[in-house]
Amino acid sequence: METHSARQGQGPAAAGLGRRRFLGYVLAASTLTVAAELGEAVLAPDEAAAVVPSVPGPAEIYDLNDMLTHAALPTADLITIRIDADGTASFALPRAEVGQGITTSSAMLIAEELDLPLERIRVTLADARPELLFNQLTGGSNTTISTFTPIRVAAAVARGRLLEAASLELGEALDTLTAKAGVITSSATGRSLTYGELAKKAAAVTTGRVSVGLKEPAEFTVIGTARRRVDALEAVTGRKKFAMDLHIPDALPTMVCRPPTINGTVRSVDNLAEVRAMPGITDVVAVSTGVAVRGRTFGQCIDAVRALKVSWGPGSAEGASDTTIRDELRRAELPLPALDLLTESVDARFTFHFASNSALETNCAIADVRKDSAEIWGSMKSPIVAQEQIALRLGLPVPAVTVHVTEGGGSFGRKLFHDAAAEAAEVSKAMGKPVKLMWHRTDDFRQGRAHPMATSRVRATYALGQVLTYDQRHTSVATDFGHGVGEIITSEAARLPVGGLAFSETIFALSQQTPYDFGVVTQLLSETDKGFNTGSMRNIYSPNVRCAQELVVDELAGRTGKDPYRFRREFAKDERVRAVLDKVADVGNWGRSMPAGTAQGIALHPEYHACVAVLAEIDCRPQTTGRKVRDACTGPRVTKVVCAVDVGLAVNPQGLRAQMMGGIMDGIAIVLSSGLHLDDGHFLEGSWDNYFYTRQWNVPPELEIVVMPPTTGRPGGAGELAVAAAAAAVACAYGRATGTMPTSFPINHAGPLGFEPLPTTPPIPASPTDGLNRAF
Repeated sequence: METHSARQGQGPAAAGLGRRRFLGYVLAASTLTVAAELGEAVLAPDEAAAVVPSVPGPAEIYDLNDMLTHAALPTADLITIRIDADGTASFALPRAEVGQGITTSSAMLIAEELDLPLERIRVTLADARPELLFNQLTGGSNTTISTFTPIRVAAAVARGRLLEAASLELGEALDTLTAKAGVITSSATGRSLTYGELAKKAAAVTTGRVSVGLKEPAEFTVIGTARRRVDALEAVTGRKKFAMDLHIPDALPTMVCRPPTINGTVRSVDNLAEVRAMPGITDVVAVSTGVAVRGRTFGQCIDAVRALKVSWGPGSAEGASDTTIRDELRRAELPLPALDLLTESVDARFTFHFASNSALETNCAIADVRKDSAEIWGSMKSPIVAQEQIALRLGLPVPAVTVHVTEGGGSFGRKLFHDAAAEAAEVSKAMGKPVKLMWHRTDDFRQGRAHPMATSRVRATYALGQVLTYDQRHTSVATDFGHGVGEIITSEAARLPVGGLAFSETIFALSQQTPYDFGVVTQLLSETDKGFNTGSMRNIYSPNVRCAQELVVDELAGRTGKDPYRFRREFAKDERVRAVLDKVADVGNWGRSMPAGTAQGIALHPEYHACVAVLAEIDCRPQTTGRKVRDACTGPRVTKVVCAVDVGLAVNPQGLRAQMMGGIMDGIAIVLSSGLHLDDGHFLEGSWDNYFYTRQWNVPPELEIVVMPPTTGRPGGAGELAVAAAAAAVACAYGRATGTMPTSFPINHAGPLGFEPLPTTPPIPASPTDGLNRAF
C-alpha cells in the first residue's frame, strides 16, 4: 500500500511547504515497521566556492567522511524502526557503540521525528548484515553524519503512518490530529490513542513507498539539547553487558600464550601433557598466534600460560628498535622542493614514536564453532568484514557464521579489527568447544595494534610577512587498512579526487588539510616496514601531521614578529575557523602574563565538516616536572585547557563535550608521556602502569569546553576532532615555556623508562596478590 504522509497538525508546515521531501517505506510486518530511502544527492557535500584564496586540497573538496557517507547511501533503505505494542520504538543500530554515545544520539533523532519520549526508544546493535554493504562500518567520526537523515526519515514515516491509522480509528480528519509524547490526540473531540494501541493497526500488509517532510531546525525540541546517555544508569551500576559479561553455554575462559617478539610463531611445545593436567584446564592447543589454553577460570588460564614451555620461531620485527625504525623512515622520506634563494624558510623534522591502540576493555570475544556453523560475540566496528574473513578461515559459507555485535568498552579505532573474534573462532574450532577468549593486558600492549611510528619533514617559505609555500612529507610505518575501508576506497574510486593512490595515501589525502592560506601547499605520505600490527588509531594521521604543522606555525609567527594567535587569525581560511580561534583566545585570556617556565599554546584543527580550537597552558618549572608520584611519570603538567568546537549541528551537546574531553586527554598523553619503546623486536611496555596515559595528577585542573552555536544545520564529525588540536596546542605551549621547539614525541621518550619492563617469557605476569598495597 502506497501512502503520502506529510506531517500533520503543525500549522503551515503541515502541508510540507518549504520542506525538502524524502522517500521512505512502510514495510509489511505484524506491527508498524518503517525504513528510509535516500537519493545520491541527499548528503552530497556542498560545491566548492568558485573563487578561493588558494587551491583547495583534496580533503577540502571531498574528504574521508564524504566517502564513508556516500558508501553508506545505497543501503540506507535497510535502516528500519519498529513500533511495538507497548508503545516503544525499537531500532537495531548498524554501528558499534564503544562508549562514544551513538546509541544516545541515535535515540534522540528518533525521539525528535517520532515525537516519542527518549526513554521509550530502544536502541540495540545489529548483528553483521552483509546486505548493508558499507553501511555497517563504524569509523572516521561518520556515524551521526551518515545516519542523521536516514534515521529521521524512518522515524518521520512511522509518525505519519501512526497519524493515518489514528485518523481511521477515530474517524477524525488528519489535520485535527496532533502527536506528542507517544499519544495522538484530536483537537476536535479530545479523544486520543497511544502509539502502542496503533502499532498493529498501522502495520502494512504489503511494502509501499511514502513521502515525508522532516522537522525544520526551528522545530527541534530534542536535537541540540543536552541529554544524559541512555545507558548511563546501567554503566554506573555495573549492569551494562559487554562481551565478557555474556553467559554462553559451555563457553569457558580461554587465553593464549604469545611469542616474545611481535608476530613470532610456535615451533614446539615441550610440556603439553603437564599443562593439560593442571587444575581446571580442559584444553591446550597450538594455533597461529600462540598456544591457547581453556580452563574453568581466567586465573587458571593465566597459571597455565605462565607454565607453558614453548620454542618460538622469529617474528616479523626481529631485532627492530626505535633507532632502526627511525633510520628506515628517514631513508624513505620523499624529497622536498628546492629552496628559492629569494625567500627565507623554516625547516623542521619531527619524530612520533609508536603509541598503543589498547582500549580500556582489552581484546575479547566469544566463539562457538561447530561442524557446519559458527556463532561469534564481540565488539566489532566492521562486523561484515569479520563475518566474511572468519567464514573463510573456518571453511564455512558466510551465512553459516553469525556475528553478534556487543557493546564495547572503548576502541579509538582498535575495534575496526576483529583480531580477538578471529582468534576465538580458530581456537574454538581447534578445541571443538565454545570459548570465552580474553587477551591479557600485556598481550594487548605487546602483540596488539599500535599507532605507527612516523616522521614529518616540514618546510615553509616566507617573504615580506607572507607565507609562500608549505610542504610536508609524512613518512610512517605502514597503517593497516584491511578492515573494510580499503573496499570502500575501491568502490568509490571513480568519485575520489585522488585517483591512482594506494589505500593509505588515499586516506591521508582525504583526511589531511591545513586551515591556513599558506600559498602553495603540498602534504604527501610515504610508508615503510609492514612488519607491525598497526591500526587506524583515533584521528589516524592528524595528531602527528597537525602537531608538526602548528609548531611550524608558531615558528613562522616568531620569525615574522607576530603574536601566534594573531598570526593564525590572519592566515585562517574561513570564518568558522576564526570563530573558534577567537572564542578560545577570549575565554582562555590569551596573552596574559605568566611566570617563567609556564606558557600558553594555541592550535586549530579542521576535519570532516567541523573545526576546533584549543588553548592550553603548561607548567614546565622544576617543582612541577620533578613531582614524585608513586608508579608514575609526571613531568610537565597541562594546567588549563579551553576548547571551542563547531560541528555544524551538535545533536547532543553534552555528549559532544564528553568527546572533546576524551580527545583532549589523548592529545596531552601522546605529546607529553605515552608512547611505546621498541627494543629487539618487542615493545617494553606491558600494561597501563607502564604506559603513561594522562592520569589524574596530569589532568588540567581547569578545563572548559565551549560548543559553538549551530552553523550548518547538519552534524559534522566529532569523535576524533579534539585529539590533533589538543596535541598541537600542548606542544606549542611546551615550546614557548621552554624556549625550544619540541621535535620528538612523546617528549619523555628519550628519558629514563620510569618502570621495570615485564619479562617476555612468560608472556604475561603473575596475577597480583598485593592489591591493597597498591591502593592510594
